[in-house]
Amino acid sequence: MIAGVCAGIARRFGWDPTLVRVLAVASIFIPGPQFLAYIAFWILMPNED
Repeated sequence: MIAGVCAGIARRFGWDPTLVRVLAVASIFIPGPQFLAYIAFWILMPNED
């Protein structure tokens, strides 16, 4: 867990955080801007408090 992005996405959609983390890691093998999207979500996602 780096910035809570996967856990935040999982909580928002009612999914298991482990599933979202596995999908995020698996997406690394697909060409595309996944890392940039993660950074963007990290910046844009509101804090829990």
